[in-house]
Amino acid sequence: MGNEWNILIVLGLLAATIALFAFEVFSVDVITLGMLLVLIGIGILSPADAFSGFSQEIIVMLASIFVIGGALQETGVLDAVIGKLTRPAGKSEVRILFLILVVCSGLSAIMNNTTVTAMFIGPVLTLARQQGLASSRMLLPMAYASIFGGTCTLVGTSTNLAVSGFITREQMKPLGLFEITTIGLIITATGIAYLMLVGRRLLPNNPEQTKDYLIPDYLSEVVVLPESPLVGQRALESDLAKKGFRLLRAIRKNQGVPIDPEFALQAGDILVVAGNVENLIQVRAAKGFQIRARLARGDQDFREANVKIAEALVTPQSDLLDRSLDSIQREEHGLNIVAIHRRGHASTDNIGSMRLRVGDLLLVQADKDVIESLRRERELAVLGQFTPPQFKQRKGLFVVIFFMAALVIGGLHLLPLSFCFLAAALLVILFRCLTIEQAYEFIDWRLLILIGGMTAFGVAIEQTGAAQLLARGIDNLLSQLGVMGILTGYFVLTILLTQPMSNAAAALVVLPVALQSARDLGANERTFAIAIMLAASVSFIAPFEPSCILVYGPGKYRFMDFVKTGVLLTVVLAVIVLALIPVFWPLHQGAAARLNR
Repeated sequence: MGNEWNILIVLGLLAATIALFAFEVFSVDVITLGMLLVLIGIGILSPADAFSGFSQEIIVMLASIFVIGGALQETGVLDAVIGKLTRPAGKSEVRILFLILVVCSGLSAIMNNTTVTAMFIGPVLTLARQQGLASSRMLLPMAYASIFGGTCTLVGTSTNLAVSGFITREQMKPLGLFEITTIGLIITATGIAYLMLVGRRLLPNNPEQTKDYLIPDYLSEVVVLPESPLVGQRALESDLAKKGFRLLRAIRKNQGVPIDPEFALQAGDILVVAGNVENLIQVRAAKGFQIRARLARGDQDFREANVKIAEALVTPQSDLLDRSLDSIQREEHGLNIVAIHRRGHASTDNIGSMRLRVGDLLLVQADKDVIESLRRERELAVLGQFTPPQFKQRKGLFVVIFFMAALVIGGLHLLPLSFCFLAAALLVILFRCLTIEQAYEFIDWRLLILIGGMTAFGVAIEQTGAAQLLARGIDNLLSQLGVMGILTGYFVLTILLTQPMSNAAAALVVLPVALQSARDLGANERTFAIAIMLAASVSFIAPFEPSCILVYGPGKYRFMDFVKTGVLLTVVLAVIVLALIPVFWPLHQGAAARLNR
């Protein structure tokens, strides 16, 4: 009876975890750690079992890859590579898009796909603006290409590393660095062909990206000063409205006031307005108006020669996430947040209380050195005009040599992969390509906690018998379809779970149950594991994958743009992957054993 209660508790926790991930009530690392504490507190897992996921060599390998990727950014290597590779594209949209997709997917095979997407957004927007093309036809395909590339190698995405670490705990051979390369290349080629022939035709053509600045509608606050000519004017007929602003709401004496045709402006009124960058800059220079910046440094700073304005994108690694604009202190970053743009809609309430989300676009004001440093920080990706980053050729060469050596030596199995990547990361620091402080900043600790914690959750699912219970239920439901039908069921389940959850979390939730089914059926566990892993990377139904969220705002997409483009792509890739998996990894243990001899 006790064990039955444990099964119910674990399944309840699983449902609660999925719901919390979906609604983003808390960050994924907090949810994961909280779930582990509950499992320990009620005695389902011992502390050793609960924290064993954090001792996997995959955690060390992933952290090392983050450090190496950070060094490639810090030394300017990737900026130089992107610049040179996109130069020969000319003005043809087809050639430019094809080149972007090939380069982006290629880099993503050896780097985290979210990092690659964040780095490409700025160059793609600049390229589109220079050539008079709509970046909305390029950004979403670029994000998809980064996900395709992640299926080509073990280190292409954190999901692959998470699955490899989990199956190692199950006494299975870890994934090889290039074990999935063949099927990954097929996925990438198919995906690129789809985007070139079909996908790009389904995307909106937003020509406004050819302006000097990228996003026309920012949300900001304008303060009416005592000497302002606005005082006494009707809001909807005021000088401010004539400058092209949309007046959304007024705040008077700390009270929100709706704006109607009779509403007259008074000194001290705060107006929530929507307008483009050029208008915001004009207001800052005009008398009687004042932009209410979040990190106020004073308008006199704006007129200094070394103070610049830039657009910055909030990335998944940003330490500003879930913080209100009012709560961000100037001393931390040395910049003013002048305005904010959020994925096609904006609140008309006090924007100071808005909490930042991944993909938010900020109009920031800062010294040129601060803006340059933002390019090197993963928390904000600068999209507007800025001083070109310095290419540290000698240090960049060291990073490339260390990284390539790790890939070759580890790929040939001369030394363990974890050893190779950790050695490369350490050499990057010893040769001063990156400081130790910067190395720690580049590591995505949230992701490491997610992988370590969800791996332990998989242990709880297995130890309590919940995996066996769920596996029997799915097997009975799909038994008439045979082993391939059951595998397809798990594949589709993983795709559906990646909509509310991260790819790695979805794979780690389904994996223990799928492996139990494979054991019960006498099927090849490795085939099931790789199918689940790939299913998490071929799901493009909704824009909740971090790479897609990053392009949502800059591309001015709507939710349905992702659905229209991604549903058919998901179906095409799912059919191809399911058809090829038994070819590369036999469904049955006997065939797999013969193949491995």
